[in-house]
Amino acid sequence: MTIKKGSASYIILTILAAAADGYVGFEDFTYHTYRQYSILDLKKSRFASAIRRLRDAGYIEKDIDSGKIILKLTKLGKEIIPEEFDESKWDGKWRIVIFDIPENKKVIRNLFRRNLKKWGFKKWQQSVWISKMDVTQKVKDLIDGVGISSWVAIIESDDPAFSNITT
Repeated sequence: MTIKKGSASYIILTILAAAADGYVGFEDFTYHTYRQYSILDLKKSRFASAIRRLRDAGYIEKDIDSGKIILKLTKLGKEIIPEEFDESKWDGKWRIVIFDIPENKKVIRNLFRRNLKKWGFKKWQQSVWISKMDVTQKVKDLIDGVGISSWVAIIESDDPAFSNITT
């Protein structure tokens, strides 16, 4: 199975790869996550077909936990994920983004949050996000590009205390 960048399959694998533990609840996936990845025009049938193809090819598996469907990356799926989400290449540093973007910049704040999610960040608190992914430069470029540097701080830390954070 060939997976083209930008395809539904590629987006699904990227979302799963960016998830904290390599899995996403199907309900969260369909109602929240995929909207943040700009695939609003993806019809449910196309989404379901992509999930089925990925399962058939062995890239993802489905589990049921407490009555909820969970999608997980398999070992094979992890081998083809975008390199920036490959945790085996983790440099041991956590990236923490803290922001307080004013209400009158709500559109920019929402754009900022969407990009943090896309780049593998997880919400720790409302305006505190954390990630293992080395995407600091992408975040800095976005901050500079939309002019929000006075409302955002980025911290990189190798403090093992962050390992206890459930994202």
